[in-house]
Amino acid sequence: MKAVMLDWATMGPGLDIRELEALLPGLELHDESTHDEIAARIANAEIVLGNKAIISESLFEGAPRLRFIGLTATGTDVIDLEAAKKHGVAVANIRAYCTDSVVEHVFGCMLNLSHNLSNYAADVRQGAWQDAAVFCMLNRPNNQLSAMTLGLVGYGELGRGVARIAGAFGMRVIVAARPGSDTVPEGRVAFDELLARSDVISLHCPLDETTRGLFGAGQFRAMKKTALLINTARGALVDSAALAGALRDGEIAGAAVDVLPAEPPVGGDPLLDYDGDNLMLTPHIAWATREARQNAIDELTANVRAFLAGEERNRVV
Repeated sequence: MKAVMLDWATMGPGLDIRELEALLPGLELHDESTHDEIAARIANAEIVLGNKAIISESLFEGAPRLRFIGLTATGTDVIDLEAAKKHGVAVANIRAYCTDSVVEHVFGCMLNLSHNLSNYAADVRQGAWQDAAVFCMLNRPNNQLSAMTLGLVGYGELGRGVARIAGAFGMRVIVAARPGSDTVPEGRVAFDELLARSDVISLHCPLDETTRGLFGAGQFRAMKKTALLINTARGALVDSAALAGALRDGEIAGAAVDVLPAEPPVGGDPLLDYDGDNLMLTPHIAWATREARQNAIDELTANVRAFLAGEERNRVV
């Protein structure tokens, strides 16, 4: 049974795949694959594994033996699911594999921004503490989380994980009603109310037509000038130019962004050019602790094992 992994480099180093290789002897690992390379590599494959490799309908037509696609991600937008169904190809994703990793990243960003840790550290490296008149420096805002209200946009596995740790810090947590919805369910608040009340807003919602560009110039003007925005979800939820402007003009106090609309951002992005010290920009690593990446491989292996046994597990098709 021929099996190929199309973009192994996206999983990073240091992972144990012995169980997966035992299930799929001769598994071909390709660090990356262009569209044309995908077509050639899956032409005679029965099992295809991938993370961000795009498999369109035309590729299904050129892979008549294909029976199973296993993803090392929760998102399935890279696969034409209707084409998979049409061609009788099972598709399985993985779930709840990186919750701890993302939650820890969110709070690392939150603490860094609220306590100005990296900026104070930079001040010391530049000699400011050595020249200070008193024993400590208090030239930057330094605020504790227990005095803050955390607003969550998205309340699935990741949003709930962030809320749980926020409670341990003594934060008040509010959750936005689903964006685009005309109703506000019990226990939620309207999106506009969340903007006005939150000291920190953390995004954990999917990207679709109701959430694309959810945070633009109007939303930043509606937030507190002392508020922080954290985005570990999808880059296109936020208008990058509007965020850069809001940070530059002091409409919000700071932001931590782990995702951009295009990745890698080879065509540039306004946030890449922003030079203020109130932005943390990281390269899509919130999900990617070694433990979370190993979880992803273990979940993928379990999905493959289930498929080979004629069982359904985490199936989306």
